[in-house]
Amino acid sequence: MNQPAKRRLGRGLAALIGDDIPEEVPLSQPMSAAAQALGLRSVPIAFIQASPNNPRKLFREEELQDLARSLREKGLLQPLVVRPIIGSNDRFELVAGERRWRAAQRAGLHEVPVLIRDLLDGEALEIALIENIQRSDLNPLEEARAYSQLMQEFDYTQQQLAESLGKSRSHIANTLRLLNLPDLVRQQIEEGKLTAGHARALVATDAPEDLAQQIIALGLSVREAEQLSRDQATPKDKTAPEKDANLAQLERQLSELLGLKVEIADKGRKGGALVISYKSLDQLDEVCRKLGTD
Repeated sequence: MNQPAKRRLGRGLAALIGDDIPEEVPLSQPMSAAAQALGLRSVPIAFIQASPNNPRKLFREEELQDLARSLREKGLLQPLVVRPIIGSNDRFELVAGERRWRAAQRAGLHEVPVLIRDLLDGEALEIALIENIQRSDLNPLEEARAYSQLMQEFDYTQQQLAESLGKSRSHIANTLRLLNLPDLVRQQIEEGKLTAGHARALVATDAPEDLAQQIIALGLSVREAEQLSRDQATPKDKTAPEKDANLAQLERQLSELLGLKVEIADKGRKGGALVISYKSLDQLDEVCRKLGTD
């Protein structure tokens, strides 16, 4: 018996994370009845704690300070998404919006607008993963881990991820391949020393750590990194069989006679080919004259 398809959050995420809430709700004014009905409230920022399951682990201090300056001027226009902490009447756990929450702390905001949602652990994690992928600048490794976690814990396929997130299936597959890179290379990606394009060029190589060091040291572009990976790939054995001495001597004699490069490719019983290379029409005319052609 077929099981009903699992509901995907990608396309219906707006109602859950507040994209359908007008951004013109000033924090200084009381919340409207409609906003309250949607679960929108102002709560003390000290009553909110981060979720340990947020896929985003790195927050650059300079970016937080830039956002904090904006929040001091305009306030936090887009609400955070939280869920109640079991056993507490006024404490909440972040589901989405940790970057804004951290910046709001630096901006000295005492209260912030939040959307309160009653979510199970799995639902909260799924929303956090998709929200980060859709709206945040996750580094490529965080993005890859989020894809992997969605597939492992929520039974997404690569195609379902692509459709839910508005990505191509090849983007999903190539990003997941980054998880196969050595620890050192993954660390360099997370530190911003290598881009996703650089990293993808390393996935299929035999010595990704060595190549990564060269890319960083030389400051190579993605295209240059791809060429470096191709150049240093394990070459296939393309050693051509040694040409018959008689054929080699005949090539030299014809080359001297015509004054042009001559190659003979013998295929045994199947015959062969005689190739005369020229660089100008004058040389071609001279070949024709020597062969007795008008």
